[in-house]
Amino acid sequence: MTLPHERFEYSAMTQREPWTLPDGARVAVYLVINIEEWDINKPVAREYVTSPAGVATVPNIPNWAWHEYGMRVGIWRVMEALERRGLKASVAINARVCEGAGEPVARALHQAGFPFMGHGYAQAPMHVVDDQRAVIQKTWDVLKSYTGTAPLGWLGPGLHETLETLDYLSETGFRFVCDWPMDEHPVVMQTSHEPVIAMPYSMELSDLPMMVVHMHESHVWLNRAMDQIDRLHAEGAAQPRVMSMSVHPYIMGVPHRMKYFEAALDHILSKSDVWFTTAEDIYAWSIGSESRP
Repeated sequence: MTLPHERFEYSAMTQREPWTLPDGARVAVYLVINIEEWDINKPVAREYVTSPAGVATVPNIPNWAWHEYGMRVGIWRVMEALERRGLKASVAINARVCEGAGEPVARALHQAGFPFMGHGYAQAPMHVVDDQRAVIQKTWDVLKSYTGTAPLGWLGPGLHETLETLDYLSETGFRFVCDWPMDEHPVVMQTSHEPVIAMPYSMELSDLPMMVVHMHESHVWLNRAMDQIDRLHAEGAAQPRVMSMSVHPYIMGVPHRMKYFEAALDHILSKSDVWFTTAEDIYAWSIGSESRP
């Protein structure tokens, strides 16, 4: 068992040398689209999520259908909004999607050039699976076989890990994780194998905790996203930062939320010196930059 501060040292943002981003950007922004496959025989995919149906029975038809809506309708709205703006996103995907009924969604995202991150094999947090090492390996194998490229990133279902998960991820071949939302710079974490980068992850800009768990209205998410980029852009003149947004097609992809999602994208794109990219590109830059924190 390895405790967090045995993997990385404490570092105060105010005491670091200035980081650099491509073309002198002040902020690197990346979007994560979460693509999941829910089990109809379980009450809900995550214990802290309540769907609009609000039921906890099995088979859980309303909650399962809520998720299925994202695969049939919502994801195409999200992709169209990104395509019109020439943007790409990182895809955190349950690897089982690539093998089942949701495969057309995986295919469309892959053909659009969106890189895939591991999001478990099925939608189950690492601290409850029977053999997380086997789950991580199977996720990596399926995604590599499906895309033809070894996945670099991992975003665990619910961001949950055990104290051994990082070692298993590194052993398998994953090189960065989004489960440690502790900084606005990439952080190098030691494992029993190769180091793993903790990618900055803006937890409070994820649509699931904001609009499902905490029940905020959509305009609150938009205002928060705008306030986040405004502040980071100002601070980034002296010390560049990373900002993320995480969306689920069954949440953000509904009609009444899309204008807020598009408004957030447009506000970000209206700013100069912003690098809107993927988590994979930020990882590649961070390990190649001489000014890595």
